Amino acid sequence: MGDVAKDLLAGTLGGAAQLICGHPFDTIKVKLQSQPVPLPGQRPKYSGAMDALRQTLASEGPRGLYKGMGAPLATVAAQNAVLFTVRGQLESFFRPYPGASLEVKHQVVCGAGAGVAVSLVACPTELIKCRLQAQSALATSSSVGVAVKYGGPMDVAKHVLQSHGVKGLFKGLVPTLAREVPGNAVVFGVYEMLKQHFAGGRDTSNLGRGSLMVAGGISGAAFWLAVYPTDVVKSVIQVDDFKNPKFSGSIDAFRKIMALEGVKGLYKGFGPAMARSVPANAACFLVYEITRSSLG
Repeated sequence: MGDVAKDLLAGTLGGAAQLICGHPFDTIKVKLQSQPVPLPGQRPKYSGAMDALRQTLASEGPRGLYKGMGAPLATVAAQNAVLFTVRGQLESFFRPYPGASLEVKHQVVCGAGAGVAVSLVACPTELIKCRLQAQSALATSSSVGVAVKYGGPMDVAKHVLQSHGVKGLFKGLVPTLAREVPGNAVVFGVYEMLKQHFAGGRDTSNLGRGSLMVAGGISGAAFWLAVYPTDVVKSVIQVDDFKNPKFSGSIDAFRKIMALEGVKGLYKGFGPAMARSVPANAACFLVYEITRSSLG
């Protein structure tokens, strides 16, 4: 089996493990990020992560925590194929010979390059996911129950394509790039640094599963520490109304969030994101490494 096929299979299985472990946390994160700013004297729809969890379970049941998972699950093969294959090909560019270990700085560059490529797949997927997850958070106070505009991922895609064409699916591409490029540079750099630290050198081929999980979990947390405000900007742009948008672009969204809510507005949903990142990325990297090594 060629390296590209190995990265495709291992990345797909790793991404599926990450998604299953982390999606409920991601749903709460997006609900907190996208809820409207309350008027003076009014309380926000969700007072925090636990309140958002309680309201979601009460109104939508456990299935509400997995809303929007169909889109990323359906595209997890393509997204992780791009991420791990581009990273793998960039790694081969830096290797002096096949199988040679790379320095951390090389993994940072490989991660950044893979982030550019994966943004083109991640942007439409994230748009569909976020619009599904945010429906109840964006419901008006006059709505009866949970406002349901879309019936599922395909319904979101159909509505967007009919009204705004393919370009509409790439709403939020700039902040997606601004998240994925530095984020993946950090992830793969930190992951390699920790693996080499645990192994006591550049050869990390004999690391145990526990070490791989710790390295993966910490690198996932490092991703969100590095780029979380950018993710908030991306989310509010992607759930923004197409016909009457509140934001003209990423800079405008950033300025308005700062003006209305200050710095804390850029960290809405940070708790669930961090709670998600450690187990989800630990699962992703462990499954990836086990699959990749088993394929030879």
